[in-house]
Amino acid sequence: MEPQATRRPGEVVFTILMLAVSIFLFWQAYKISGFSSKSSPGAFPLAATAIMVIASVVTVVNTLRAPAAPQGWLAFRTEIAPNIVVIFATLILLYSLMLEGIGFIIVSFTFLFAGILLLHNQGAGKALFWSLISIVFVYVIFRLMFKVVLPEGIIPERRMLGDLGSLLAKLWGQR
Repeated sequence: MEPQATRRPGEVVFTILMLAVSIFLFWQAYKISGFSSKSSPGAFPLAATAIMVIASVVTVVNTLRAPAAPQGWLAFRTEIAPNIVVIFATLILLYSLMLEGIGFIIVSFTFLFAGILLLHNQGAGKALFWSLISIVFVYVIFRLMFKVVLPEGIIPERRMLGDLGSLLAKLWGQR
């Protein structure tokens, strides 16, 4: 295989991360049973991760030897992190930061609305429709059917569900 003429943007960081993951996995495999014997439970994972570490080292060395792409930061922004990726990563970060404080329903609806509006680009009406349908579907499946406790936040969901249950029990008991 011929080495490529130049490094792609982000390639050095990626190969170093792969080496770090390989070393971590090698250490985890070693913790299974160490070098006790060829037939020990950790022998195969240890051999596999040793091969991963060796391959990662070779890849890092080859990547560092290749000349960098001439565009630098511009190439990184256009190939690895175009505007849509940066915006959506920011949406995901905001979602994770606000989920516990504000609550699942509001934050998830807002995230879905913004994501659909941004990616689908068919107008606010369709984004609103699909966001509402999606959040109702997810809520019914996970909260009501599977009883997954979702972050409540500012909406007193448990009290509302309790009040609804009491009302339905009263109505059901009157028939």
